[in-house]
Amino acid sequence: MLGTRAKPEHTEGTVARTIEEQTAKLPSDTWLWMAGGAIATSMTLKFMGRDKDALFVGQWAPTFLILGLYNKIVKVAGSDGYND
Repeated sequence: MLGTRAKPEHTEGTVARTIEEQTAKLPSDTWLWMAGGAIATSMTLKFMGRDKDALFVGQWAPTFLILGLYNKIVKVAGSDGYND
């Protein structure tokens, strides 16, 4: 039939849905600011001679950017069109 979709075999769980509802309240640029902060903090630590700490903190930036991308996709496309 046209206009009807079968319910998918797999849907989002309660935990994922709850996390997405909470993170959707954050503005999208929050993730960019967090990534920028991680980069700035990493540079500061590097200049202070704390190389291992700088590498550790510097690796947070891509994680924040990926989380921001996921958050944006969920806001635009929704994670699960079958849940109320």
